[in-house]
Formats: sequence, structure tokens, C-alpha cells
Amino acid sequence: MIILKVAQKNLKEILEIAVKSIKQGKVLVCPTDTVYGLICDATNKRAIEKVFKIKKRPKEKPIPIFVKDMEMAKRLAKIDKRQEKFLKSVWPGKITVILRPKRKFPEGIGKPKKEIGLRVPNYEIINQLLRLCNRPLTGTSANISGEPPSTKIKEVLKQFTLRRGSGQEKYQPDLIIDVGNLKPSKPSTVIDLTTSPPKILRQ
Repeated sequence: MIILKVAQKNLKEILEIAVKSIKQGKVLVCPTDTVYGLICDATNKRAIEKVFKIKKRPKEKPIPIFVKDMEMAKRLAKIDKRQEKFLKSVWPGKITVILRPKRKFPEGIGKPKKEIGLRVPNYEIINQLLRLCNRPLTGTSANISGEPPSTKIKEVLKQFTLRRGSGQEKYQPDLIIDVGNLKPSKPSTVIDLTTSPPKILRQ
């Protein structure tokens, strides 16, 4: 597990390393506009499997994905004019929406043929990664399943490096992008747009 501390002078270099790592199927811890997240190529089956192993999360609990813009969202999900108008009013931002998918993703990403969770984040590093990779990325919080997500880098590192008792966790992220502590925040609000009226699943 490699930890890269971000400074203004090395941001470009770190982004290049991160993009290369994502394209190689690796899993990254990355800051977002909410909490630290586990990021990988959402179309890469092996990378997705590793995310679930790192989080110790059952695949029955699907994870959402980050997209770079509305155009990418419309390639992945069915979005009507009413939904698009709403999304333009809340994206980029801390709103994840549940939509009907247009394509199949690896197991664990949404529910096949039924729903997919999408979000356009609002944080420089993750937005640049989305643009540079030009592919959807996982948007799940960087924590062991059952443990709280965090904005504090030391808490994130502790979860993934030390097993309860002693020793290291068997499955760890490949790369951690460390920007220090983020502003206090909760995970994104989740709204199901497949129902009428739309339903808030998580505030």
C-alpha cells in the first residue's frame, strides 16, 4: 500500500500515478466532497471484487458510481427530461440518484437490469480523475463494512492497516491519496428516481 501526500506542487504527478493505477485495475483511497472513498474502475470486474474484499462488504449491498458529467450519466442510465432537469439542479454535489441502467456492470455495482446509483461529485481531485480516466469510478466510502465512514485520514488508515488484535488486514487499497483531514461531512443523500414520486433513501 503506497501513501501519496498531496501538495500543490506534486498534484499533477499524483494524478498521473492515480490514473495509471486505475487503468491497471488497482483500488485507491481518494478524497471526495463528502468522505474519503474507495475508487476503482467501475467496469473492471477484478477491481470491483477487490473493493468488496477490502470493505468486507457483502455483494448484496451494491455500491454506487461516480460519473464525470451528465453526458456520461446518460450513457449509463435511462434519464428522462424531468429527471435530467432535477439532476442539473443538484450536480455536481452530494446527491446520489438511483436510476434504471442502460448497460450491465460487474456484480456489486447496482442491481443488474433494475437500478444503478450515480453521482457527479464536486471535488477537484476526484473530478480530475474522472475526466482523465474517462470512465465511471466506484463511489463508495473508504471504510470497513459496519465501521463509520470518515473525513479524517488517520481514521481511514487505521481501518485498512490494522486488524483487530494484531497484524495487517489481508486486503488493502493499493494507493492512498492523502490530503489530510477533509471538512466534516456525511455521505451523500440518496434519492430513488425510479419511483413516483421520488423517494429519499438516505438523508
